[in-house]
Amino acid sequence: MRIASWNVNGYRAIWKKNFQDWLSQKRPDVVCLQETKSWPEQLTEDQLNPQGYFSVFSQAEKKGYSGVGTFSKVEPDSVQIGFGDGAGFDSEGRLVITEHLGGKLLVANVYFPNGKARKERLDYKMNFYEHIFKYFNKLKDSGRNIIVCGDYNTAHKPIDLSHPKNNEKSSGFLPIERAWIDRWVDSGWMDSFRMFDSSPDKYSWWDMRTRARERGIGWRIDYHFATESLRSAIVSASISDEVVGSDHCPIWIEIDETAL
Repeated sequence: MRIASWNVNGYRAIWKKNFQDWLSQKRPDVVCLQETKSWPEQLTEDQLNPQGYFSVFSQAEKKGYSGVGTFSKVEPDSVQIGFGDGAGFDSEGRLVITEHLGGKLLVANVYFPNGKARKERLDYKMNFYEHIFKYFNKLKDSGRNIIVCGDYNTAHKPIDLSHPKNNEKSSGFLPIERAWIDRWVDSGWMDSFRMFDSSPDKYSWWDMRTRARERGIGWRIDYHFATESLRSAIVSASISDEVVGSDHCPIWIEIDETAL
């Protein structure tokens, strides 16, 4: 089972570029898109349901902002849009959870907030982090196999960005943000990419304004974090940094279904 995650920086925009060709060529079993910036009524039938895929979207109340969408070849066993717990984190359309393989696997598609704009957004991001931590650790501790994928908007370690020293005071590499990922890992979540590749210069996001991609200056802020219970089932994890069309590129994880 191959699961892709990609912040497309506008679903309608990426559709006009290479998304349909990419999808038909790669044929992932599950595709988790972030920053879709679309309401379903703004999409064509082909965009809503690409050939051979079921889809579910969570949109922000504000048009043209945030949003996630999950596509799957096999209709999910269940779908959850948002937390649904009244905690105040569902208005920006940042979460879709789908259940697969007869309930053996949960895939959470998450677009974590960006904290760069102002202190209030950093506070919102950290509160969102804390809510995610409690919410998914409770599910994990109940024995579920879970992948929490998406744009986390934080580079974890110095190896995960080009100029770590210069960005220690920038949201996306602040000590408090990185410490949260440390807690996440310590509580039983695996950075699947680092299970297979410990090399530097592996990035999933580049600043378009500074032509950073052309200069090889990037950040790895997109992840498939998985529960320890999936360790023996994870076959591979990779980054498709050759794929263009967004300021992010797709990332992948492959699961051996027979190991679940």
